[in-house]
Amino acid sequence: MFFSQAGARPRMWEASPSEHKKWVEVFKACDEENKGCLSRENFKVAVVMLFGYKPSKIEADAVMSSVDPNTSGILLKEFLDIVRKKKEAQLYWNEIRHIFTAFDRHYRGYLTLEDFKKAFKQVAPKLSERIILEVFRQLPSYPLGISLTWESYPMR
Repeated sequence: MFFSQAGARPRMWEASPSEHKKWVEVFKACDEENKGCLSRENFKVAVVMLFGYKPSKIEADAVMSSVDPNTSGILLKEFLDIVRKKKEAQLYWNEIRHIFTAFDRHYRGYLTLEDFKKAFKQVAPKLSERIILEVFRQLPSYPLGISLTWESYPMR
């Protein structure tokens, strides 16, 4: 994917005290047995409460495989770190969506090569057309290679 190749990453982000408090409250509410950790199912409920979607089996597997095997679930500290990273990614993709939408002047849900060139002329006027074309060619596109759809990028 172009963004990872270019080194673009979500910025470090700190939760506000009220948001941090909400995360802790969700953790405690989902820790039904007061064990100080969340099971796989309790983690899924917490994600639904905080992000409004049920994590896939793959996402849940990835989270559970990262948990210390000496514990019986996700500890509060680990949970807060996971939630912070998810929030950073969410903010990052919202920013990307906002930028994409700004350049999708015809509200089509994709950028043509001409749209892409106009966008780069606005943000990087000294960048050569050859580089812009090369970047465009590396992006996910329709079979004809003439457009970039927003849906090409994962949101979670």
